[in-house]
Amino acid sequence: MIIKPSDRIGKVETYYFARKLAEIAKMNAAGAKVINLGIGSPDLFPPNEVLETLCLKSRARLANKYQSYKGLPALRDAFANFYQRHFDVQLNPASEVLPLIGSKEGIMHIAMTFLQEGDEVLVPNPGYPAYSMTTKLSGATPMLYDLKSALNWKPDLEELATRDLSKVKIMWLNYPNMPTGAKADISFFEELVQFAKKHKILLCHDNPYGFILNKNPMSLLQVKGAMEVAIELNSLSKCFNMAGWRVGAMLGKAEYLNAVMKFKSNMDSGMFRPIQQAAVVALNSEQTWFDQLNEIYKERRKAVWKIMHMLDCTYDPFAQGLFVWGKIPSNIESGESYAEAILQNAKVFITPGFIFGSNGDRYVRISLCSEIATFQKAGSRIANYLEKVKN
Repeated sequence: MIIKPSDRIGKVETYYFARKLAEIAKMNAAGAKVINLGIGSPDLFPPNEVLETLCLKSRARLANKYQSYKGLPALRDAFANFYQRHFDVQLNPASEVLPLIGSKEGIMHIAMTFLQEGDEVLVPNPGYPAYSMTTKLSGATPMLYDLKSALNWKPDLEELATRDLSKVKIMWLNYPNMPTGAKADISFFEELVQFAKKHKILLCHDNPYGFILNKNPMSLLQVKGAMEVAIELNSLSKCFNMAGWRVGAMLGKAEYLNAVMKFKSNMDSGMFRPIQQAAVVALNSEQTWFDQLNEIYKERRKAVWKIMHMLDCTYDPFAQGLFVWGKIPSNIESGESYAEAILQNAKVFITPGFIFGSNGDRYVRISLCSEIATFQKAGSRIANYLEKVKN
C-alpha cells in the first residue's frame, strides 16, 4: 500500500459480522450451505401499504431529486405523532425530530458532533460494538461499564459514581437491551436522568427494539427533565421489518439536534423521498401490526429455545427484543469456541457473545429472523453434531 491509512482507522477493526459473513460466503462457495442464525436482519416484509406506497411514490416527478437534510415535514410529523401516541412524549417536529438514514448513522453522528480527544464515553459491556468503535474514531476513549445478569443487565450507578467521571461526556444505553434482551422500567430511567444531571453527562439511548416481544414499550424521553440530558435514537429496521431501507430518527432537544445537523449535513444529501413517504405510512400503523408481528416471533422464540436446550444453554424466558441470549454450560471453554465448533461441524452460525464485550464471553446469541422450518433444520444439524461428540 503506497498511502498509509490514518491512525484513526488503526484504532478499530472491520465489523465482526462483515468478517464472519465473508468467511461463511467462502464456506458456502465450497458447498457448506451454512444456516445463518446470527444476524438480526428481519426476513419478514413491512406492512403491505408501506410497500405499495414505495412503489407508487417512486414514479412521482420529485422522487429522484435531492431531499432536505432534515427529512420531509410529513416524516418529522409522523415520528412526533408516533412518540405522542405510544410514549405520551410531546416533540416539536420542526426542531426536536431529525430523520436519519438508519439509527447506526446517528451513533456516528453523535460521536463526531460531541466528542474529541481527551473525552471519555461510558460504554456498556456487553453492548453494541458501534458504541466503542465510533468513540474511538472520534478520538475519545471508551470507559466500559459492566452489565451483569445479577443486576438484570443494568449498570450499577452507585459504583459508577465512585469513578472519576470528570472527562465523561456521553453514556450509551440500550433498552430493551441488545444482546441480552433485558428490559428497563421507568424508575430505572429516572435514576439515569438524575445520574446524568449530577455528572453533566449526555445520555444516548438507542431504542430500536422497543416493540419486539414487549408489552410495555418505553422511551427515555418519558422521564421528566430527560430532554435536558438525553438524546434517543429510534429505527424502523426491526419493528417494521425495514432494515435495508435505512430509516431512523434522532429525538431530543433542539440545541442537541442542531449541533448534530452541522455534521450530518456534510455527510449525506438527504434520504430517498419515496422511502420517507413509505416510512410515514409505517409509523401510522395500528397496534394490530405489532400484535401480529409478535405472534410470529413468539412461535419462533419457542423454536430457538429448543436449540438452546440442545446446547445446554440457560436463558431468560422473559427477555425482549429480536434475540435469545444463552449462557453456555460450565464445561465449555468459551462462547467463541462453542459457536465456532457449531459452525465448522454443524454448519450453523450462531453469534458468540464475546463480540459484545468481555461480559459476553460465556454467552451465545441466536436471532429470531428465520422461519420455524429453518430453526428445525438447524436444530437437527446441531443435534447430530452433539450426538457424535457424545459418542
